[in-house]
Amino acid sequence: MRQYIKNIVEFNDNRASKVFAIFIQCLILLSIITFSIETIPNLMPETKTVLYGIEVFCVVVFTIEYLLRIYVADSKPKFIFSFFGIIDFLAILPFYLSFGVDLRSLRALRFLRLFRILKLVRYNRAMIQFTTAIKSAKEEILLFLFITLILIYFSSVGIYYFENEAQPEHFSSIFDSLWWAIVTLTTVGYGDVYPITVGGKVFTFFILLIGLGIVAIPTGIISSALTKSVDKKDA
Repeated sequence: MRQYIKNIVEFNDNRASKVFAIFIQCLILLSIITFSIETIPNLMPETKTVLYGIEVFCVVVFTIEYLLRIYVADSKPKFIFSFFGIIDFLAILPFYLSFGVDLRSLRALRFLRLFRILKLVRYNRAMIQFTTAIKSAKEEILLFLFITLILIYFSSVGIYYFENEAQPEHFSSIFDSLWWAIVTLTTVGYGDVYPITVGGKVFTFFILLIGLGIVAIPTGIISSALTKSVDKKDA
């Protein structure tokens, strides 16, 4: 029996597994749609009842799926603390926490329902390949993030010394300068905070050049990892 259930709930090429995967994916999309509809103001009481009924049904199915996955897992602790195990848990957690608690005081918990969309990753081969590529390049990505944090801090310090006297209301401290550094290095540039001194403008020019690289580097890392992942699959 355990092996039979395992062949269904885990993604395989048999018919039952495919039907189960499609069913779960449809429920995930349905729950996301109802989650979005719930944010519409002044909903009719009947509509709220229907939405709640759909939510209960989805949570019951997701809970059964989660428990079955734990049951068939070769190593239960490993699955529970794995990426997909945590996602499955977070997908149902807000519903059970809402019992006896006014969700208006726990609005942040409702956001956790959005984690259900990440459950789709399990059933999409392309997304599985993408996550595999991310894992293979995690050291390079972590190194890039570390360097990026250093550059953000360096940019904050630099613009603070150039603009503090001219614009104390925007660059009153290095912490206040962090916002400018982030939007500049990411090349977003909202225009709400910008340098007015000559030194600040020259400094910003070089930071913008570095920012172009900040955007391009992770794209190259992930593209390279995806290419290697595809080559291994085709080999």
